[in-house]
Amino acid sequence: MYFTSNIKFLRKRRGRTQDDVAVALNLKRSTLSGYENGVAQPGIDILVSFSGYFNMSIDTLLKIDMTKLSESQLGELERGYDAYIKGSNLRVLTTTVNSEDRENIELVAEKAKAGYTTGYADPEYIGELPVFRLPFLSDKRKYRTFQLKGDSMLPIPDGSWVTGEFLQDWMNIVTGKAYIVFTLNDGIVFKILENNISSDGKLVLFSLN
Repeated sequence: MYFTSNIKFLRKRRGRTQDDVAVALNLKRSTLSGYENGVAQPGIDILVSFSGYFNMSIDTLLKIDMTKLSESQLGELERGYDAYIKGSNLRVLTTTVNSEDRENIELVAEKAKAGYTTGYADPEYIGELPVFRLPFLSDKRKYRTFQLKGDSMLPIPDGSWVTGEFLQDWMNIVTGKAYIVFTLNDGIVFKILENNISSDGKLVLFSLN
């Protein structure tokens, strides 16, 4: 369980003192300190209070180690996407950062795609990929670039590079838009999607050509 580390992490991330949080939750400062240090265990009413204060589900506060999440994943949570509220599990995407602790855009060439299908969650594999940055893209979101193969999406030619934003919630896929999709049978593909998840649990992929 990660409750103790999470409430301390969130408090510091938001620039709050123990006194600030204790007053807001009608707690003694020593009680809050006990929760953060793991020497006291909160009851369900206290868990509900922390959940409301930080706008995070109780499951997330207990089960997700927020200190291990990237800035883009934390941004998703803080913008209102909570994996447990949505009824899905948070997918932790391995990423890299530069010397300023800002997330890189990893570049996956065609020859590296085969390894990506098994190494996308492997920090060692991801750490060996070429990286770059685009200053006009948000630091609060996660991006990755892939090289396309084939002519199924003309006029986008074979060998083109496509940069995509990591999408946490599949329900946010917009029908008729193009997406980079990681499939079990065909690997990484770039297709137009039709989102039928809510009706029959499926995504339908279309080519332009």
